[in-house]
Amino acid sequence: MDIVFVHGLKVDAVIGIYDWERTIKQPVVVDLDMGADITKAAASEDIENTLNYKSVSDWCIDYVANSEFLLVETLAESLADNIRSRFSVKWIRVKVTKPDAIAEANGVGVLIERGEKF
Repeated sequence: MDIVFVHGLKVDAVIGIYDWERTIKQPVVVDLDMGADITKAAASEDIENTLNYKSVSDWCIDYVANSEFLLVETLAESLADNIRSRFSVKWIRVKVTKPDAIAEANGVGVLIERGEKF
């Protein structure tokens, strides 16, 4: 299995359970590792034969910026489900980090994997 990845995708989003968090946008960082077969793209050098990380990134930025979630768990699950269906990804690892949630930490969040590795 080959992996196409996008790491460190920064998006401002409404996310959190506290009342004050529902009134502002906070930064979240999204890391995506997506299972893909890149052999045809490597041989042809045709972008149509691969999982286009730019298309995935653009969709992800728009989706996160225009959605509201209470939990990073819900955001991660929603990203995994949507990317798997929209981009025909069979396996995905999604990491969602809130870098400003705890002052003493570089970030907190979740890391999930969905689908079957091939």
